[in-house]
Amino acid sequence: MAHSSSRRSFLKTTAATGVCVWAAGGIAPRESRAANEKIQFACIGVGGKGASDSADAGQAGEVVAICDVDGDTLNKAAERFQSAEKFSDFREMLDKLGDKIDAVTVSTPDHTHAAAASMAMSMGKHCFCQKPLTHSIFEARRLGELAKEKGVQTQMGNQGTAENGVRRAAALIKAGAIGSPKEVHVWTNRPVWPQGVVATPAEAVPAMLNWDAFIGPAKFREYSSAYHPFKWRGFWDFGTGALGDMACHTMNMPYMGVDLKDPISVQATTAGHNKNTYPAYSVIRFEFPANDWRGPVELYWYDGGKLPKPELLSGATLGSNASGCLIVGDKGKLYSPNDYGAEFELIGGEDSAVKFQRSPGHFREFAMAIKGGPAPRSNFAEYAGPLTEVILLGNLAVWAADATDVEGPKVEWDAKNLKVIGTNEFDSIVKHEYREGWKLF
Repeated sequence: MAHSSSRRSFLKTTAATGVCVWAAGGIAPRESRAANEKIQFACIGVGGKGASDSADAGQAGEVVAICDVDGDTLNKAAERFQSAEKFSDFREMLDKLGDKIDAVTVSTPDHTHAAAASMAMSMGKHCFCQKPLTHSIFEARRLGELAKEKGVQTQMGNQGTAENGVRRAAALIKAGAIGSPKEVHVWTNRPVWPQGVVATPAEAVPAMLNWDAFIGPAKFREYSSAYHPFKWRGFWDFGTGALGDMACHTMNMPYMGVDLKDPISVQATTAGHNKNTYPAYSVIRFEFPANDWRGPVELYWYDGGKLPKPELLSGATLGSNASGCLIVGDKGKLYSPNDYGAEFELIGGEDSAVKFQRSPGHFREFAMAIKGGPAPRSNFAEYAGPLTEVILLGNLAVWAADATDVEGPKVEWDAKNLKVIGTNEFDSIVKHEYREGWKLF
């Protein structure tokens, strides 16, 4: 560990005089001579989104280790990173190569995000983790705390956070372009995988798959092709459904612009579910208290083909987009027609010149922070963790709303203490139990 700590210090101190803080004026940051000292990355999960995350790591530094539970995916990645050591279990990788690694990328199924990220950060490694940051609300809070305790740089993979359009839209809202925000509506075309599945017959584990490592901290179940490689998102034990998959993108701009932290209640209506898979659709209502610049706000989330009432979108330039968001103020509306919020139009509002902090690029923020630059916008403690807490609280309401087309109970939420008020019924959703051999550090 001493070698790793010294390496971290070298990366930061040699870059301190050469890394330029990107500011409102959009000055492009310049590289210092420390750019010659490569960041050494280990990439956990290298298929799917992990393919592009590991590619970003390779451009920002050197990938010295790759890990994936699927041997075919691992071998394919090894063709791109021929000098990287291969692993199928991130615990073994970190134990063996901990002193050679500066940072990790975590691009695994949702249920293993926190276990992998917390182990890496507990060893002093900087951490990039795909969205949603975690599988449970408690995990999101804990990763933020751990990042602060260990003094490491962190970033969640909601890449739209770095888009100048997102940041300008958020700045306009805060500048009063639509008056005081009252309602937010967010919708998505997800799920695009099966949900509402009842039967998942056990099958033989493929020869190239480390099934035990795939299960990770979750309760053990036999292999089924219903879970791997992609459809795990629809299962409560592994994924976070449509909301977890896309809200870190589609809710991101209103989260930034309306300060949607610490809701006080949440309530859902769903297609019904068996607490094994997520429902075919859900509509969720969040209540946020007033803060020092706006009054109380209600947020509505729609998935599985559900949409806001058409009259709410009156005046918007609607295409065939099945995803988007609408922020309703007392003087106008701001509408974005896709998942990322960078494209938007004002409806009855006032456009103006606003200042906002420009980004040099999403993963570049992370790499520059490791070398002494400012923390990424979507860092765990101040941004990504609180956003993930809000989103996963919505899934708690979905869990409670298991009857078809019947509004579930209104869940009163104590955000400070991560506690449902008045009942212990949902404690296991807020904070999971972990399988033996796996833990949150």
